[in-house]
Parts: sequence; structure tokens; C-alpha cells
Amino acid sequence: MKLKLILLSVFIFGAISSEKDLQAADKKDRFFEMRTYTTREGQLVNLHKRFRDHTNRIFEKHGMELVGYWTPVGGDLEKNTLAYILAYPSREARDKAWSAFRKDPEWQKVYKKSHDDAGGKIVKKVESMFLNPTDYSPIK
Repeated sequence: MKLKLILLSVFIFGAISSEKDLQAADKKDRFFEMRTYTTREGQLVNLHKRFRDHTNRIFEKHGMELVGYWTPVGGDLEKNTLAYILAYPSREARDKAWSAFRKDPEWQKVYKKSHDDAGGKIVKKVESMFLNPTDYSPIK
């Protein structure tokens, strides 16, 4: 009986350990993109609405992992800036995801309607930076 418990414990511990290892391996090779959007005056609220109501779901539909969204605190940037980070399995996966996203009929409809509702374009400037995590980064 003791031997069975020991073997069962080893099996369960090994399974848990393996699951953690698999999760770590899944995250290990991610490729990150940080994007910053500067809106036209007064349009940040519309950009937030578009992300909240549509964009995030469509991103996920195309395999983009939502890491986080931020707005600056203080100064002029807090009135018109959104920064966010997405993760992908690779640079190639990123390119494929964005290509599919841009062609998505639902996104095209949402994009057009948001501009119609806002009386023109919402975003006036987009900046993008590609990032690889360092070996000491807590997020991989």
C-alpha cells in the first residue's frame, strides 16, 4: 500500500510539474508588440469604447494575446494616448494575425462605424515597437 501511495505521489507530482513546464514553455518564446495610439482631440473615449466593445474580441479571434492596456498619468498625453501590449508565438504569427485582422469583415465594419460616429478618424498616430523578453524578465 505504501509503495502504491509513493508511486501515485510521484505520478501526480510529475504530472503537475509537467503541466507547469508546458505552461512555461508555451510562454517562453512569445514575441511582444507594444503599440501606442495618439487620438485626435476628444477621441480617446471613442477609442476606449472601440477596444472595449469590439477590438479586443476580434484580436483574440485572430490569435493575439492581450497582455495589457495603459493610459499615461499626468500631462498632455493622458488626454489622447493609449498604449498596449500584445503577445504572439512568433513574429510570423504576429504578421499573419494582423493580416487576418485587417481583412476581417467585422473589423472593417466596426472601424468604419467608429469613424462615422466620431465624425472622422479617431487615431491620428500609431507607433509600434517589437519586443523580446530578456532572460531575467518575469514575463516571457
